[in-house]
Amino acid sequence: MRIAQRPLTVLQVLPALESGGVERGTLEVAAELVKQGHRSMVISGGGRLVEDLRQQGSEHQQWSIGVKSPWTLALVLKLRRLLLQQQVDILHVRSRLPAWIAWLAWRSISERARPHFVTTVHGLYSVNRYSQIMTQGERIIAVSETVRRYVLKYYPQVSAKKIAVIPRGVSPEIYSYGYRPDRHWLTDWNTTYPQLQGKIILTLPGRLTRLKGHGDFIVLIERLIMEGYEVHGLIVGEEDPKRRRYIDEIKREVIHKTLQEVVTFIGHRSDMREIYAMSDLVMSLSKKPESFGRTVLEALSLGVPVIGYDHGGVGEILANLFPQGRVPLGDQRALSNRVIEFIKEKPIVPKKQYYTLECMLEKTLQCYSELRYSPS
Repeated sequence: MRIAQRPLTVLQVLPALESGGVERGTLEVAAELVKQGHRSMVISGGGRLVEDLRQQGSEHQQWSIGVKSPWTLALVLKLRRLLLQQQVDILHVRSRLPAWIAWLAWRSISERARPHFVTTVHGLYSVNRYSQIMTQGERIIAVSETVRRYVLKYYPQVSAKKIAVIPRGVSPEIYSYGYRPDRHWLTDWNTTYPQLQGKIILTLPGRLTRLKGHGDFIVLIERLIMEGYEVHGLIVGEEDPKRRRYIDEIKREVIHKTLQEVVTFIGHRSDMREIYAMSDLVMSLSKKPESFGRTVLEALSLGVPVIGYDHGGVGEILANLFPQGRVPLGDQRALSNRVIEFIKEKPIVPKKQYYTLECMLEKTLQCYSELRYSPS
């Protein structure tokens, strides 16, 4: 789908390009812009994904725009100059602090000369003036119906007409139903993690933060082992040095319960598709509601069963794609019972293409195009 005759210049702004759903979504939109002949620019604090972004054909500028410091306000004038000099058509912000910097720069430009301002609400943020900036876009992209309801409930001044629900999506070509890793990957995997051989693998993906449910996962593994099930728990996710105390706390809990032989921390991985495919079950146990739940979608797209707490975006995805995977929030007994039920008789995940990358990209670029050619 060609979104316009004249190429657009789109600038996306976010704190960093390390890992995570926000970052991957940024790269996906950037790649599609380049593919369609538009100019894609990104400002971030840098990270491991910058090289991928540049190889796709996007431009990147590294600014400390996600650093909470009074000095960050100095970027307002710098960004204002860039917007004017580069004749940016769309300014798309994806996080609160960068959004404030971007909004202050954007507001200082005359309506005739400034770009259109788009925000994506990626999270169910705390409700306050600081978070309200994410509702200031001329168009507000909500990554799920859960997010749309959150915005309308807590920011009643926002017009529902400004909100576009554009769920994140996955490529069915990459996350193909029934995918199995190749022989070389399997050889490396089995050599690195021989303790997984012959075990029922339960995987908990996500950054190592207090709200992701690692404690519940460890309790789950302990119960299953006590009941005689030969399971192994994989905890996959980046270990942020800023959260060292929490990471040490989780690992001490594993040692305290003598689960070192059946719980493995494997850190950040770029081969999540293969890890999902090797898993018997993927878990989503966040204590706070997620805005979307991309890991859930990726696993289900491969045909791997997911069990998750029934709230927020995770509950929304499971309700649409795999309702039997939902369990009440925090109900440990229901959680272990559902896992045992799935171990005894592995359910078939329906082959549905409800959340596709193609659809997400088409709707996002359509949003840009509609704004670009709408009256200021």
